[in-house]
Amino acid sequence: MAGAAHCSLQTKRLLLDPKFEGYKLSLEPLACYQLGLDAAVAEVKLRDDQYTLDHMRAFGMYNYLHLDSWYQDNVYYVDQFGRVMNLSVTLDTALQKPREVFRLPTDLTSYDNRLCASIHFSSSTWVTLSDGTGRLFLIKSGKRGNGASEKWEIVFNEELGSPFIIAHSVSFVKSDVHSVSVLLLRVEKDELDTKGSGFHITLEWITIAEISKEGDCRYEIFKRRVLQGKSVPHYAAIEPSGNGLMIVSYKPFKFIQDEDNKLEENDDAKETNEKKVVDPLYYWHQTEDDVTITVHVPEDITKDDIKVRFSPDNICVTLKDQPPLMEGKLYSSVDHESCTWIIRENKSLEISLIKKNEGPQWPELIIGDTRGEFIMDSSQCSEITESLMHLTSEVMNPNPEKENPPCNAQELEECDAFLEDSASLCRFDGDTLKVTHVINLGSNQYLFSVVVDPKEMPCFCLRHDVDALLWQPHSDQPENMWEHIATFNALGYVQASKQDKKFMACAPDYSYAALCECLRRVFIYRQPTPLSTVLYNRKEGRQVGQVAKQLVATLEAHDPILGFQATSERLFVLTTKTLFLIKVSSGN
Repeated sequence: MAGAAHCSLQTKRLLLDPKFEGYKLSLEPLACYQLGLDAAVAEVKLRDDQYTLDHMRAFGMYNYLHLDSWYQDNVYYVDQFGRVMNLSVTLDTALQKPREVFRLPTDLTSYDNRLCASIHFSSSTWVTLSDGTGRLFLIKSGKRGNGASEKWEIVFNEELGSPFIIAHSVSFVKSDVHSVSVLLLRVEKDELDTKGSGFHITLEWITIAEISKEGDCRYEIFKRRVLQGKSVPHYAAIEPSGNGLMIVSYKPFKFIQDEDNKLEENDDAKETNEKKVVDPLYYWHQTEDDVTITVHVPEDITKDDIKVRFSPDNICVTLKDQPPLMEGKLYSSVDHESCTWIIRENKSLEISLIKKNEGPQWPELIIGDTRGEFIMDSSQCSEITESLMHLTSEVMNPNPEKENPPCNAQELEECDAFLEDSASLCRFDGDTLKVTHVINLGSNQYLFSVVVDPKEMPCFCLRHDVDALLWQPHSDQPENMWEHIATFNALGYVQASKQDKKFMACAPDYSYAALCECLRRVFIYRQPTPLSTVLYNRKEGRQVGQVAKQLVATLEAHDPILGFQATSERLFVLTTKTLFLIKVSSGN
């Protein structure tokens, strides 16, 4: 990641509420509607050879319900007959049965090693679809959510290797050419990985473009690029312009170059390696009184060929009539009249400099010269160790009565511990294939992603202390590339206590956040709203102006939850054979 800009996320103080008092459990009833499905959802269970945590994250925790952010309250799923089913809601009390909008031409039952079918809505009229067998479909859909204008037509259909799921896709026009970029996620066997899980993760970034040949317009693959990493990304999205890519992951991703670029990369690597293997030009060590420099000289050099010039602040060493071997300003002044040099038997030149000011250690010999290597003797190492000893201890908290005791990890609550505390957010350039921006997320745990504006990249939600902060990427604003747009008070802390949590989501208008467990229960956390009646905090004897409510819905279902999506008005929950709608009213 050399050359990448190391950035940080800037929170907006106005969006934080340090006086938030917590959620009050509300017993108000939630309107819940359910629709029985004609055919079960096409769930694909993990096979015996898909046993790693990455397989579970990518496929075992897959969200089978797809929200079409371009059209309000419009959801899709794929059933066991390969039908893409749609439910478009306008009125909760007049729900229609899900309707078929497309049927996969593949007989899914004949494939043993397939993954779940996946859908992504690239624009208001374009859809990318995978059948889970390794085949990608690009579909022109017309305006969706309306039976009259919605007609799914395949314009591209190609086998792309081993099975994958679609992580993200965008539709854009560049130089008057329409293109669709798709991000495909695979978990693949890694024969070279003998110490880890034995698998690696690939993200294949494919661009499909409209090409005109002899008056015939069709879509073909224009570019294929592959990134590889060792953990399933929490978040991976292509910029709306198709110029870059953003990834949040525990372990870093890097591009696997094609043959032409490989040659270029190998040359760069060769140069780098050559630089690495070059021995230092000189070695030096020091005491409180002097500095000793050792320089290796070629065999054919004699004493008469060597010239060493000393001055109070400079040194110059030349061999024969060559350019100076060493030259520059010394870190500190020396007694130049007492400085000497000799040739050792092993053909090395040894130079002794007498410090003018005894005592202080020099951090470098010649200012700005990095060609030398400092050698520290054992006595100096011991001195430094002793001087730092007071900063360390073998005991967790040796002095508990101390006024400012050190942070004690044992005092943290269980839900404060993060399994992965070194995730990073990287932005890749689509042309150079290099990382341009990096953010070390540290303990800012990734929670979920949501599409607030379908024309922008998906937002991602991170835990900051006890809160959950929502961030909107702006790829076209280098100075404000990640904007803090909303805060869900205490949600970071609350969600950590839900051990059976499966999915999280929030409303695109930030009015509430929600999470569901693997079975039946759904928790809803509304933003604080003003009270219509007077309420007092009896402990503190003051009036409370607003309150945030927690609501709980228990579904009448025994099947596990397979899909979960939130809109500004409703929550959609999908089980194997039922689709539930929970009306999330914004009233008090």
